[in-house]
Amino acid sequence: MRALAPLSVVFILLTGCGADTEPAAPAPASAGPVALTNCGTPVTIAKPPQRAVTMNQSATEIMLALGLQDRMIGTAYLDDQVLPDYAAAYAKVPVLAKEYPSKEKLLEAEPDFVYASFNSAFSDEGVGDRADWQNLGVGTYISPAGCPKDTRPEKLAIDDVFGEIREVAAVFGVPERAETLTTAQRDRIAKAAANVKAAKVLWWDGGSDAPSVGACCGGPAMIMTAAGVTNAFADLDGSWGDTSWETVTERNPDVIVLIDATWDPADKKRAFLEKHATLKDLPAVKAKKYVVIPFSSTSAGVRNVLAVEALAGALR
Repeated sequence: MRALAPLSVVFILLTGCGADTEPAAPAPASAGPVALTNCGTPVTIAKPPQRAVTMNQSATEIMLALGLQDRMIGTAYLDDQVLPDYAAAYAKVPVLAKEYPSKEKLLEAEPDFVYASFNSAFSDEGVGDRADWQNLGVGTYISPAGCPKDTRPEKLAIDDVFGEIREVAAVFGVPERAETLTTAQRDRIAKAAANVKAAKVLWWDGGSDAPSVGACCGGPAMIMTAAGVTNAFADLDGSWGDTSWETVTERNPDVIVLIDATWDPADKKRAFLEKHATLKDLPAVKAKKYVVIPFSSTSAGVRNVLAVEALAGALR
């Protein structure tokens, strides 16, 4: 393992996707039909939706990144502020609920397409079973990363995110926008990961008694792989896994990713590490080798490139 230079700054993701995409004219309503299988469910869209509702931040920002705000008649459930590049477009879309709207509230909006990042959106706590919506003639789509366990990718990769962007763009009749966006993001990731120093990374999502860490196969692992670093807990199953601080100490990570969320801020995590009787003596803690990444950048979507850039940039 090569030694790492001390990190003099903590990287926090605040910027948008810049020139990855540009506003474009609405696609013709005559485009279509599109047939695909999503989370094991056949979905056929006869023509590009005109009254879409998004639920969860990643779905909303993918739509905005594709310049599809003119097709959105509602949105719901943010974890963070919308990226600055999309704030003006987002401000024009009605917010139906702080979290998931009720089925009745969604029915009132009269959507022709409902797009969510997580399967939980179509639960009893959300808007109800997606089959019911499809029986009403409303198209549905869930991010492949958020599908039920038996239909999601076994090990999430950046190409799965780009595949989602392409499928959504195809549904809305704007495939060229997806190619522009994914090509730009792929180039940014390659540039970010070039010449990154070898490092073993602890991805700490939350929890103090039993820390929840980035495991083998979800968003955290995808970002670490794309950044060219080693996941200290790649042997744990799932997207996230619980471990112990004793195991963290044994694995002695070179760098610690602190996930920043309103319900569990990075500053709180940092203070915990630096006051803990054992953890405070870890070389990474003593040298303050932290990378702060917002929770919203860990879900599959257009923000993942920002997480890769922050993590790789701290190690280059």
